[in-house]
Amino acid sequence: MEQCWWVYLLVCRDGRTYAGIAIDVAARFAAHSSGKGAKFTRSNPPVRVLGTRAYASKSEAMKAEAALKKLNRTQRLAWAQTAQESQ
Repeated sequence: MEQCWWVYLLVCRDGRTYAGIAIDVAARFAAHSSGKGAKFTRSNPPVRVLGTRAYASKSEAMKAEAALKKLNRTQRLAWAQTAQESQ
């Protein structure tokens, strides 16, 4: 059985957003929250998950994450809103 990969968008304590990919978003959020995640989230702990989208492969998720990271803040928040509405 193929694993589903997720692109997620977090909002951090300072109000900035962080995008990443994971198989288990809840576990990854916990890692970020405990200081064991990415360097950015160690100094800017996440507050909550804003949105997630599922992808069939890691490659697809990585491409989607790269595209998400190129968006400005307004576009990222819109991405999160549509991601939540579609679930």
